[in-house]
Amino acid sequence: MRARRLVAAASVAVGLVALAGCRSEPGVAAYVGDHRITEDAVTNMLDGLRAKLPTPSSEESASPEQAAPSGSQLPSRGVLVSDMVLLDVCQRLSADKGYQPQQRVTVEQVVSQFAIPADTAYAEMVADLITCRSALPTESVAPTKQDLTELVDAGKAAGVIPAEVTVEQAAAQLDGDQLRGALGSKKLLAEAIADYQVSVSPRYRPLEIPLLSFSAGQAAVSVPLGEPGSESVTNVSTPEPQVVESAGAVAP
Repeated sequence: MRARRLVAAASVAVGLVALAGCRSEPGVAAYVGDHRITEDAVTNMLDGLRAKLPTPSSEESASPEQAAPSGSQLPSRGVLVSDMVLLDVCQRLSADKGYQPQQRVTVEQVVSQFAIPADTAYAEMVADLITCRSALPTESVAPTKQDLTELVDAGKAAGVIPAEVTVEQAAAQLDGDQLRGALGSKKLLAEAIADYQVSVSPRYRPLEIPLLSFSAGQAAVSVPLGEPGSESVTNVSTPEPQVVESAGAVAP
């Protein structure tokens, strides 16, 4: 069997378990403790990005300085919400535990690597988030049989693991430092999500926050946010196991 590459998730967002008695107010996208992430804040960030992306009619006339980077596209509202939640959680956790960033990522690096328009609140948030995530400790957690079974099932459903591949064969290809590190990150973030009483509006549920992805984009390990009983690890793979890291784990 050949296994598809795992990619440390560049999409920066987090979540987990919905809390009992979860909160839901009009105009609130998510809660982190008493802090409300409002729908207006999400809209403003999205509008700021949209304003920097050239329309087909204006793209030719835009100067090189004004033009958005090649490949730029608007993230979904769900991605923005999960990014905002993760940054809040990460900063609280770092402050409480005294974690210090291992790398300082600049807005210029984010703009260059991820094709995010410059001079936007989203570019600043992504830079802050990658910097903050570099402070979080990495624990290696061995996958359970259930983790690996879910990995294979999800990979087959996504069409990235051949139907005849067994759990044991997939484990031999995929069980390594990156998978175990992602499972450790999931454990750390799950505990933080519970401690900081994170809840997400039903509008965005279920919200999957990828911690490790395959190169084709399917989530390999993720932390779901906002729905009880949905904290499963989603794992996937296909041809030749080759693991590569992306922006969520390393500096651009």
